[in-house]
Amino acid sequence: MKDAVDRLTPLGVMVLALLSEGDMHPYEMIRLMRLRRDDRLVAITNGTMYHTVARLERAGLLSEVGVDRAGNRPERTTYSVTDAGTAAVTEWVRRELPRVDHPAEFRIALAEAHNLEREEAVALLRERRDALASSSAALTEGHDFACAKGVPAQYLLEVDRDRTLLAAELDWLDALLTRLSHPDFIWGPEGEPSERYLAQRKAARQ
Repeated sequence: MKDAVDRLTPLGVMVLALLSEGDMHPYEMIRLMRLRRDDRLVAITNGTMYHTVARLERAGLLSEVGVDRAGNRPERTTYSVTDAGTAAVTEWVRRELPRVDHPAEFRIALAEAHNLEREEAVALLRERRDALASSSAALTEGHDFACAKGVPAQYLLEVDRDRTLLAAELDWLDALLTRLSHPDFIWGPEGEPSERYLAQRKAARQ
């Protein structure tokens, strides 16, 4: 399992998570991800999608379940996520959610955090919060030391930016943890698909 998780790319994680909603062919996955604006998180092209699907199939994380053809369209192979694929997504999210050194991966992990139990997601995000707080304290200490030594402010602009971004993320994370810890915050299987979500699925199949 560890090897499979280590080889997963952010796009691979999103493909497997998408297939947990139902069997799809790659063209449908591309359309649905673009309708949902998932291209904000990862680059989505026909080439990368088909390459990713092929790699996931070789790894046993998804499997072919059928081939269909409508009208003059080329044949489309439909895939289903395997049990190993579902487990790999969970393990990948569990690994990346608390990390502070993989910002791109964290965005995917956050988008798929609902695959974890609420209590585990809260615990991992608290772990991330502690790491961010430590980074913020170290950055502030270094900034204050540089200022005390007379380092001109023009050389500390990037440090100022990092301190501001860290403070903003800590504020956001504190608010999220408060919301997520409340039982009224719908989580995981408790959430039902919205009408917009169902309309996107229908549009992606066409």
